[in-house]
Parts: sequence; structure tokens; C-alpha cells
Amino acid sequence: MTTLGLPPALRLTLRPGTVYYFEHRKLSSGEPHFFAIINADPQSSKVLIMAVGPSKVEKVRERRRSFPPATLVVVDPGTYPDFSKETVFDCNQVFELGVDELIQKFTAGDLRHHKDLPQDILERIWNGVRLSPRVDEVHKKMIPA
Repeated sequence: MTTLGLPPALRLTLRPGTVYYFEHRKLSSGEPHFFAIINADPQSSKVLIMAVGPSKVEKVRERRRSFPPATLVVVDPGTYPDFSKETVFDCNQVFELGVDELIQKFTAGDLRHHKDLPQDILERIWNGVRLSPRVDEVHKKMIPA
């Protein structure tokens, strides 16, 4: 897929590290969450790979206590000001979103764009995904080596 099918505003924002805020059908809460795009080249993909960033840091730490510590990337508002509180990216679970679904969410106004993650945080997320025993090789191959 090329970028031609993307609305111009999405074409300008869709890259590794882009953060969107929206509801995802695979989250049980039904509340919107922050999602970071982690594909190596999302504009040429039909499926986006994302890491979710919930603010319930201690709950995630407890749930993932048996996983390598580097698979949890904690980000504080001082490092990424678009977060109002400490947020954790759980690199042990990645989410898929079809580009068509992203376009639908954007068109319906159900998607909010935020500043891109700083490069060092994005690299820590990529590293966490690579280290995760839960993420399959198909998804690991979609992020930069």
C-alpha cells in the first residue's frame, strides 16, 4: 500500500513513534488509550503494529513481574509532556490496527494525534518488544532490527 489512500493529515503524522489516542476493540475497558506506532515503515504497511500506554503503571508491573524488566517502558510527563501522569508501554503485548480502520477512526473524529515519542523512548519500546517472550516473530520483524 502506498500513502495515496491516506488523508493528508494522516500522511503527515503516520511514522514510527507517532502517538494516537483512541478506543481499540481488543481492550476490555472500552476507554481510549494512548497507542504508539512501532512499525519500521507504517506508511507502506496495511497493518499497523502498536504498543499501548496505560497509566496504571503498578498494575502492569504486577501483571508482568515475571517478564524481563526492559519489556516495560515507563514514561513520565517530564519526558513526554502529552502524558498527564506516568505511563507504561507494555512491550509484551502489541496491538494490530488495519490502516483502513485508522482512516475510519480519523474520518469519524474518533482519533486524536499527539506529539511523536522521543527517539530514545521509541528505541526502548522496540528493544522491549524484541526481548519479549510473548511477542511473535511476525510482529518482531515489523519493527526496526
